[in-house]
Amino acid sequence: MNARTLICLALLLVLAGCTAAPERPKTVRQALLGLGERAAEQVAASPALPKPTTDQVLLLAMPKVDPDLGLSDERLMESLTRALLGLDDSPQVLDWRPALGDGAGDNQWRLESRLNASAPRLQLSDRELLPYRLTLTLRRPGGEQPLWQAHIDGALDATAL
Repeated sequence: MNARTLICLALLLVLAGCTAAPERPKTVRQALLGLGERAAEQVAASPALPKPTTDQVLLLAMPKVDPDLGLSDERLMESLTRALLGLDDSPQVLDWRPALGDGAGDNQWRLESRLNASAPRLQLSDRELLPYRLTLTLRRPGGEQPLWQAHIDGALDATAL
């Protein structure tokens, strides 16, 4: 092989590495990654949300997080947003603002979420678990009637938060 061929091969390897899927986060967000993915899958499977989901716009209201869990609303919002955008055939995702309720289109849906501590902290020998219940609710913008609701129960590792 000549030098020109080696340079071309090296460039191809670098470009191939750049186009690969990004690694999952290895920071404190990791604890919420699975929860966000489970929530996104349930929302996408909701019978209230017309298919294909790529034609739908989800307006995400700021989550309400129980202060006993030690998480900020923004961290849960980031996890939900990333997971929804990471779905195959993902819907469009926007932050909900009350002004978006005026003149909402037929393809717009407001997604509300509430993360509550569902039991006291569980102390294990090597870590502490925080039991939770995540409630997801789909509504039409400007409407108060829930069209769909789901619950996800689980526990977060407090050391990963």
